[in-house]
Amino acid sequence: MKIRWALAAATGLSFPLVTPFVAHAQPVTGPYVALEGGTSLLYPSNAAFTQPIPNTGVLKISGKNQYRPSYAGDLGIGFGFGNGVRVELDGVFSRNTRHALDASFSATSGGRSFSTPTVHMRETGGMNKYGPMFNAIYDIPVAFPVQPYIGAGVGYQWVKLNSHFTTPFGTTTAGTRGSFAYDIIAGVAYNVPAVPGLALTAEYRFTQLTQSMNFKVNFPSGVIVPSGINTRVKFGQLANNTFLVGLRYQIFNPPPAAPVAPVPASAPMAAPAPAPARTFLVFFDWDKADLTPRATQIISEAAADSKTANVTTLQVSGYTDTSGTADYNMGLSERRAKAVAGQFESDGVPASEIEIHAYGETHLLVPTGPGVREPQNRRVEIVLQ
Repeated sequence: MKIRWALAAATGLSFPLVTPFVAHAQPVTGPYVALEGGTSLLYPSNAAFTQPIPNTGVLKISGKNQYRPSYAGDLGIGFGFGNGVRVELDGVFSRNTRHALDASFSATSGGRSFSTPTVHMRETGGMNKYGPMFNAIYDIPVAFPVQPYIGAGVGYQWVKLNSHFTTPFGTTTAGTRGSFAYDIIAGVAYNVPAVPGLALTAEYRFTQLTQSMNFKVNFPSGVIVPSGINTRVKFGQLANNTFLVGLRYQIFNPPPAAPVAPVPASAPMAAPAPAPARTFLVFFDWDKADLTPRATQIISEAAADSKTANVTTLQVSGYTDTSGTADYNMGLSERRAKAVAGQFESDGVPASEIEIHAYGETHLLVPTGPGVREPQNRRVEIVLQ
């Protein structure tokens, strides 16, 4: 039941933001740090207590521990690979105050059995959970200002318990135990335009400890259990929902801030307006310099325009994406530019009117990190002047 609720919550956070549109949001590239704070909701946990009492019989207690929501925090360091995949090491902490134990009692003594209905025992104190978690996270590409992400991970959590039953015997339960754990993550991030590399985050986590734990129970002297008896209560596997908000900052290579459009200078009234340059874009398959049928059609349209308009020069500039080495990409961009120029000559444009340039993986149409196969960066730009 707990894992189904966690999956439903994760789906609810991410699904409404997923669209079929191509995203242009910058992926996280390089190292980053994250700091979050929020609240933790701990599921009720099973409690079981069985204690032989010398010369008397056996006392058994079973029930449910109830908790109140409290605070939680997370400090993480991570690395983004520039393709939407991130890995993150988190130090997590959550605090939950104890509320009550709803328990029933049974005992055997002298061959006779005794039992009670469920008793509501109020508790004070609380439970701290803390430890490292290693998570893998995927940023979902969407065409919205916010960037949804999902993830999961494993780690180890320590549980420090200190609680006191006000009824019926004034017992205390305390100790620190550890368990392996796993978590499921869903969240959204918003890149702050004014601060490159800084993002606001809102996140949900479901965390499940995989092991049960035994904590020491201390009875007042002379009550139920004779002094010197080692008495323990078994807690079932703990699980909690955590809701966090915070900040994430890329240490290196933050995405560039949005450029400010320059104010155009006023042209003198007597100066004639220059003829506007026309630009055409021809795209290529990955690691290819061959012209597609659509590319050939675009070049033919540009050649026809150059003959009817007052065009003196055709600027043909080749580019690549960031996959591959810089030297290889420079050569590939030149081959693409020459392929376009050759088609211009086949369409009747004199070679003397064509200027060829190769820029490799510089001047990206869609800014990306290194090693990213971005189709819109694999292009040749044609400018008629």
